[in-house]
Amino acid sequence: MQSQATYNYKVVRQFAIMTVVWGIVGMLVGVIVAAQLVWPELNVLEFLSFGRLRPLHTNAVIFAFGGCALFATSFYVVQRTCHTKLFAPGLAAFVFWGWQLVIVLAALTLPLGITTGKEYAELEWPIDILITVIWVAYAIVFFGTIAVRKVSHIYVANWFYGAFIIAVALLHIFNSAEWPVSLLKSYSAYAGVQDAMVQWWYGHNAVGFFLTAAFLGMMYYFVPKQADRPIFSYRLSVVHFWALIFTYMWAGPHHLHYTALPDWAQSVGMLFSLILLAPSWGGMINGIMTLSGAWHKLRTDPILKFLITSLSFYGMSTFEGPMMSVKSVNALSHYTDWTIGHVHSGALGWVAFIAIGSIYFLLPRLYGKTEMYSTKLINTHFWIATVGIVLYIASMWISGVMQGLMWRATNADGTLTYSFAEGVKASYPFWTIRFVGGTLFLVGMLIMFYNMIKTIAGEKAYNAPVVAPAAAHA
Repeated sequence: MQSQATYNYKVVRQFAIMTVVWGIVGMLVGVIVAAQLVWPELNVLEFLSFGRLRPLHTNAVIFAFGGCALFATSFYVVQRTCHTKLFAPGLAAFVFWGWQLVIVLAALTLPLGITTGKEYAELEWPIDILITVIWVAYAIVFFGTIAVRKVSHIYVANWFYGAFIIAVALLHIFNSAEWPVSLLKSYSAYAGVQDAMVQWWYGHNAVGFFLTAAFLGMMYYFVPKQADRPIFSYRLSVVHFWALIFTYMWAGPHHLHYTALPDWAQSVGMLFSLILLAPSWGGMINGIMTLSGAWHKLRTDPILKFLITSLSFYGMSTFEGPMMSVKSVNALSHYTDWTIGHVHSGALGWVAFIAIGSIYFLLPRLYGKTEMYSTKLINTHFWIATVGIVLYIASMWISGVMQGLMWRATNADGTLTYSFAEGVKASYPFWTIRFVGGTLFLVGMLIMFYNMIKTIAGEKAYNAPVVAPAAAHA
């Protein structure tokens, strides 16, 4: 009988646990590559050198850590808001095991130098095909669950998750169009500036849909739930959705300022990047204002601290991004550490914090408990990670602006004032601070892992009963 049915939490549990595991792995590799810039002598083995590990770091943090967080939360949210079990549970299991296989294949091929060389799309063609098959299965499970929902309304978090699934499929298929020449080597189907344009249409929308739209789905469910308040404005959330998904698609060319890309295309990218500020801040305000009348909860609820602080970083990053897309600002920031600081204020402050807060929310519920093993450890994790982020991004901002100014400084006779090596030497102290900040963030993830293990140790898996919509509290 329907009253005896339970939600499918098994795949949610699997992805939630692997979110923490891959978070540690991805951030450990990040700390190693940061250390290699401080101590170049650490580049002793070719397959463990900076050039090989850096794409492994980005793929591990974005697609392993971030991806597992998105699978876990989307499978949880779509069931709870649709008041029905997950559609095609066998396919859901395939999505989990298939995604773990993709991550392992990436960890094997990238250090060996088997790569397309395209940012965030480095994996070679056989793995790209596997990703496509997994993604189709994911779409069938997600949209199938919505199709058999027991309520007429589709909650806004599912709109964001749905847009993410469709957009990432579109981006992946078109950018990964390539000619295989062997089992492990292929060449892009595009050439020259067209290849660059397609790559950054993909690259920025990997940020826009994988790291923004989907995580906003997380925000629209877990912030109201943890705050025990309704979303500040549901109407604003719908406006936020449509404005964001329309605008983001056009912003990619801002990665190609001062290149062979036609100037008009660069200007279109800059214009839409500036427009993006409005829907981004609308979403941030909507999330933060959900705490109206409940601000006191921040004093005692460290999970809420993660969630609300993530929104502050979201607002900061989505102001900084459009500002850096302005051509005159980009002339200073391009190719400098400022870009690294911007990326990590979004990746650590927004993406990681909202994911960490959401996983802390999920874990006890997936094992039939009321809370995590230690609230004090969550609070400790929050402050260590926050200090780590501040050290990281502040050092990169200062280093980046300094680099930009040094590289463009000229003498009266038109010669460069500083050599490139002098710029590297001046950056060195800030790279050391970046290493310390990254290490602190990694320590926070290790604390989370310990807290997770203690929470689930000896506990039986728990699947909540599916209740009738009229009586349910999603």
